[in-house]
Amino acid sequence: MLVSVPPVRAEEVRERASLRLRYGLALRNGAQVDVGPGLTYDGFTPNDLAATGTFWAGSWLGGWAAVQREGFDLKEGTVRITGGSLLRASVGPRVRTWLGPVRAELGAGYSYAQLPVFGTSSEPVLARGVRHAALVSASVRVPLFSRLAVEARGEVPVSLSARDSAGEKAEAKGFAAGGALLFPLTSSARWAGTALLDFQHVQDTVTLADGSRSEQRMRRVGAALELAWNDAPPARDFTPPPTVPVRVPVGAVSLQVLDAESGAPLPGARVVLVSGGVESAPRDVDAKGFVEVAELPPGALVARVSAEGYEPVEAQGTVEDGGRVALEVRARKLPPPTGGLKVTVVNASNAVPLPGVRVVVGAAVVRTDLKGEAWVKDLPPGPVSVAASTTGYRTAEEAAVIVAGMETALSVPLALERKGEPATLKGQVRSARGGKPVAATLLIPQAKVKARTDAKGAFTFQVRGGTYRITISARGFLSQSKLVTLKEGEQAIFNVDLFPRQKR
Repeated sequence: MLVSVPPVRAEEVRERASLRLRYGLALRNGAQVDVGPGLTYDGFTPNDLAATGTFWAGSWLGGWAAVQREGFDLKEGTVRITGGSLLRASVGPRVRTWLGPVRAELGAGYSYAQLPVFGTSSEPVLARGVRHAALVSASVRVPLFSRLAVEARGEVPVSLSARDSAGEKAEAKGFAAGGALLFPLTSSARWAGTALLDFQHVQDTVTLADGSRSEQRMRRVGAALELAWNDAPPARDFTPPPTVPVRVPVGAVSLQVLDAESGAPLPGARVVLVSGGVESAPRDVDAKGFVEVAELPPGALVARVSAEGYEPVEAQGTVEDGGRVALEVRARKLPPPTGGLKVTVVNASNAVPLPGVRVVVGAAVVRTDLKGEAWVKDLPPGPVSVAASTTGYRTAEEAAVIVAGMETALSVPLALERKGEPATLKGQVRSARGGKPVAATLLIPQAKVKARTDAKGAFTFQVRGGTYRITISARGFLSQSKLVTLKEGEQAIFNVDLFPRQKR
């Protein structure tokens, strides 16, 4: 193949201004962490917009400005409460330099960002927080084959001040990272057009003065169009000598990634090629598990393959001038992460182990041995329900959290059945905003019970076994109604968090 080396740096210096318009979608998820019930928010924004402008006063010094819109939904549990959008903007100076064909830029300036914070009421609403920050940004653009290029960039705001919607001081931090694949469309003496496939990851954390914290992560994917304005090329009064063609030896590789057990293609696999000691950018295989690369230098080739849920694997080959090497890589699945649970069942009154107790852990059923112990293995990570029952004792229900690669221990006390005795219900009423005790009234119409909490928000009373609806009310708080089932002789703990009424 005959090629000639283009004057990359000279063409790049001609760029005086550029405007990048981006359209795509954004996926957001996050949560507001508080002492009371938490709020989650996520969003799928199909009309995700952003614009970035850059102007160069010389070959290395310039300025930039950017603005973007973000949207989301606020949820409490699975119920959508409200939606909203946020604005993010930045401006400042920027410098650029070249390391051979690689273009690097470093920027600094001012950043303004609206961050998600939510009020606490019966219907939480968006209360935007604001962060003013000094922003440090950097980007690197590397040319690939066939005039394509790849861009990597990152931003870190150094917070100057942050406030919530009420003007109270807050703490905010975060970062943004992203990249793009650039496809040249057109070029002339004055103008150049480039299409981009763009990706960005944003992460922010806001901590309010009362200790509540809002966290968010957002992935933005979309297409962009970049228009660049160039200086006119200098006039020439002579005909340049013809470029001397140079014969560059090259080869190609065709690689397919398969599942080691089924032999099916792995379309989600990623391949990194190491040729001549140089590691290339990661490449994704197509729907049939293939990836093909041309214009590789002859010599030893190493292909490193990774796929989610599979063990990393490597393949080796040799590229010859003018030839094509075919490689097949088979990846094996990672063993599923599991954990174990050890359950010890004892008498609640004297802590004596109880043998022969039926223990239900998720879908597994086991019985305790002479030491009152039972084991369940190969449980998936996460919460799991545990129920223990035997003749003469009240059934007990507990919950355990399984950790991959570890054995979790859980002790379950069983109380003797006491038929005919009243059930005892006790607990505490607190504010969902701060956890302070609340003087409240508890009403059970079926049992003709009306109880009042003490100064510490605590209450206790006895009723016959059965299912009751309890109404909890307090001045300045939203009332709540709960359904409680009690067994005879049972002692149950019932704590209540009340939400303050929204001030008008």
